[in-house]
Amino acid sequence: MSQTFLVSRTDAIGDVVLTLPVAGQLKQHFPGCRVVLIGHTYTAPVAAACPWVDDFLNLDDLLQQPEPRQVATLRGYAAAAIIHVFPNRALARLALKAKIAVRIGTRNRWQHWLTCNRLVALSRRHSPLHEAQLNLQLLQPLGVAPLPSLLDVAKLVQLRPVEPLPASFRQLLQARQPGQLNVILHPRSRGSAREWGLDNFGHLAQLLHQAGHRVFLTGTAAEGEELREWRHQHAAALTADLTGQLNLPQFIAFIAAADGLVAGSTGPLHLAAALGRHALGLYPPIRPMHPGRWGPLGPHAGFMVFDKPTCDDCRTQPATCSCIRAIEPVAVAARVLTWQPLLLKDE
Repeated sequence: MSQTFLVSRTDAIGDVVLTLPVAGQLKQHFPGCRVVLIGHTYTAPVAAACPWVDDFLNLDDLLQQPEPRQVATLRGYAAAAIIHVFPNRALARLALKAKIAVRIGTRNRWQHWLTCNRLVALSRRHSPLHEAQLNLQLLQPLGVAPLPSLLDVAKLVQLRPVEPLPASFRQLLQARQPGQLNVILHPRSRGSAREWGLDNFGHLAQLLHQAGHRVFLTGTAAEGEELREWRHQHAAALTADLTGQLNLPQFIAFIAAADGLVAGSTGPLHLAAALGRHALGLYPPIRPMHPGRWGPLGPHAGFMVFDKPTCDDCRTQPATCSCIRAIEPVAVAARVLTWQPLLLKDE
């Protein structure tokens, strides 16, 4: 009988993407095993798009149930182990009550001393390793070693759209002329990362438009409202404003059909990289936000970071991070213009 492993990553979309190598490594080291990702509702489409994930357990739904049913649900997986990649006190307590045989957590979370029976010494903040590599260290108690190189880890960051892109959006992308790029700009981060600034994104949109390429704006409906004035100001440079028009499965399909995406250290950036598209991330040099820790992983992924060793000013005034804003739009445009168009499957 094949083993089942529960992998818990109960935070943001980008974090979940960088946890996918954990599922991939489990598949490689335990052939035929079943991997269940535990996460919040909004990350379910990411799990569905990952070839290494067999099932998704919605933590939000689980915690709505009476506790005996919560415990019974976890016990029903008959899991060989649960890996708490991101600490969640309630889930760790439930895993203990469900008597999952191997419960893996980090030593620096006090609740794991009470709920886990395999503790890994792991300090993320000061580590030179990438987030995806740090996640893989939690597999040590299962005998999964040594730690792969970042190049090998990147090969395990894979997503595939599971829903077809609606015809209207596919036709919009297919309307390009030979040599034109379909470039997505995603200016906002919803507070998850330092932002490059709307003025810089506006300048970049103008430069790409002037170079003859097609620019698509994405974001949530709320972000679209925030960007209303900016959208009006730069309307001539935008091929389409898609803010608020795509749910996450559709957004994944749209990214997979475009050539690439430019953003800060956000979920959409990591989605683009995992989908094998051009993904250009804009980062501050400050630790632990720097690209050495959070850079996108994929065959066409890259990043730009302002060369400033300390960036201490930004620690005291994060809302006005001058380091990331110092990345020149002309330099970003030059990087994008080196991209080659990536064909759609039916082109």
